[in-house]
Amino acid sequence: MKHEEANKEIGGRGAEGQRSKRVGGNSKIQNIQSPAPNPQPIVPNTQSPVPNLDNWLEIGKIVSPQGLSGELKVYPVSDFPERFEVPGKRWLLHLDGTEPQPIQLLTGRYISNKNLYVIKLAGVENCDQAEALRGCKLMVPASDRPQLAEDEYHVLDLIGLEVFMQASGELVGTVVDIIPAGNDLLEVKLHPSFTTDKKQKTVLIPFVEAIAPVVDLKSNRIEITPPPGLLEINN
Repeated sequence: MKHEEANKEIGGRGAEGQRSKRVGGNSKIQNIQSPAPNPQPIVPNTQSPVPNLDNWLEIGKIVSPQGLSGELKVYPVSDFPERFEVPGKRWLLHLDGTEPQPIQLLTGRYISNKNLYVIKLAGVENCDQAEALRGCKLMVPASDRPQLAEDEYHVLDLIGLEVFMQASGELVGTVVDIIPAGNDLLEVKLHPSFTTDKKQKTVLIPFVEAIAPVVDLKSNRIEITPPPGLLEINN
């Protein structure tokens, strides 16, 4: 399952590699960001400028230097390894910046046991320069979205869809989040009519073909065929 959601490409290489259904391969979801409008007007703050990122996608965040030669550890929020491994232009959003600045990615490699990339950026030659970039975000233009394969979906396409039992047509609830895992999980807020347990507010449903065989974006619905006990697993 590959993700890029509301101003960030979500997930990480693990999600892409396992691809449960429609998220990138066998998984259903692609973390391909689709810029989302701000829910409320941004009030300017002269002390803390707020960047306007409507036309940008976040692909990762610099977490620390790696070694002494200026390499950087990056936590990915994209399911597309080429964002970090293929040399070329990227953009860097500094902590106090309002616009991402262009920078060249020279090299990159994946550290699988930590779900991190180690990258080398042009002009970053030592540990001090790398340390100064801690917390900065790597960005790409929103227009630079990889094409989705068949049976893959943008995260934002799935948020808000209603989930129904395929056999009975009963409304289960509404998708409120996508959880990257071995198989991507739909976090579904349960409809009050579906559960008698008032303490259970949500349930996690694997987003795989066998359990969620129907995704109808035009009708705003997902139909599920969960095995016995799945919807009570959070109890």
